[in-house]
Amino acid sequence: MATIPPRRVALTLLAHPDDAEILCAGTLIRLADAGWEIHIATVAAGDCGSMILSREEIAAARKREGIAAAAKIGATYHCLEEADVQVVFDKTANRKAIDLLRAVAPTLLFTHPRHDYMLDHEQTHLLARSAAFSYPAPNASQLPLIEGSAIPWLYYCDPVEGRDPYTNEFVTPTTLIDVTAQLDRKAEMLACHASQRDWLRSHHGMDEYIDAMKRHNAHRGQEAGVPFAEAFVQHRGHPFPQNDLLTEIFGA
Repeated sequence: MATIPPRRVALTLLAHPDDAEILCAGTLIRLADAGWEIHIATVAAGDCGSMILSREEIAAARKREGIAAAAKIGATYHCLEEADVQVVFDKTANRKAIDLLRAVAPTLLFTHPRHDYMLDHEQTHLLARSAAFSYPAPNASQLPLIEGSAIPWLYYCDPVEGRDPYTNEFVTPTTLIDVTAQLDRKAEMLACHASQRDWLRSHHGMDEYIDAMKRHNAHRGQEAGVPFAEAFVQHRGHPFPQNDLLTEIFGA
C-alpha cells in the first residue's frame, strides 16, 4: 500500500491551454477524486492558436477555456503569459516558473518530455525541470516558502502521438495509469477548448480533436491491459524521488 505524502498537491506545467486535457487529464481526475488539490498551468497564453482572431482575442478565449476545463474537476488554472512559439528558457521565464512552484508547492509535477514535436514543449520541459529542482531552496524566490515544500515527483507526459520526433519510435513509459473510467470526463474537459478545433483543422489538417486523444489512450491502454490509459516517464535523476508514486497510488 502506498505511503501518501502528507502534502497532496498536483501541478501540470505544460506549454499551451489544452495540453493537460490531451495528455494527463484522466490522471488529474483520479487525483482530484482521491482528494488531491489540482493546478493546471500553461507557460504560453495560446495567442497563436487561431487563423482569424488577433493575439489578444484568441489568448483571452483560450484563457476562458482553460479556466472552464479546470473548473470541471475543481482545479485552478494558471498562465505564465509567455507568447506562443516564443517560449524560451531564459531568466524571465525561469523566474516565473520558479515563482509558480513556490506559490503552489506541488507534490506531483507533470510536464512535457525532453523531446517533443515543437520547441515550445521542449523549452517548457526545461523550465519545469529547473523550477522543480530550485523552488524549495529558500533563496530561489522572494515568495514565502510554504511548509512542506520539497522537490516533487516529476513525470513526463507522452509526446504528441507517443513518438519521439527525432527517431519516430514510440516512447517506452515507466508508468501507465488506467483512465478508462475517467475518459468521458476527460473528453468533457478537452471539449471546453472549442477554439482549437478550427485551428487544428486549418493548421494541422486534423479534424478529430477528441477522437485522436481517445485513439492514443486506447493504444496505451493495450500496453496496460485496459481499455484506456495515460503514459508517463518518471524523472529519477538526483535528487528527485525515486519511487513511482502514481503506480503506488493507483496500481500498475
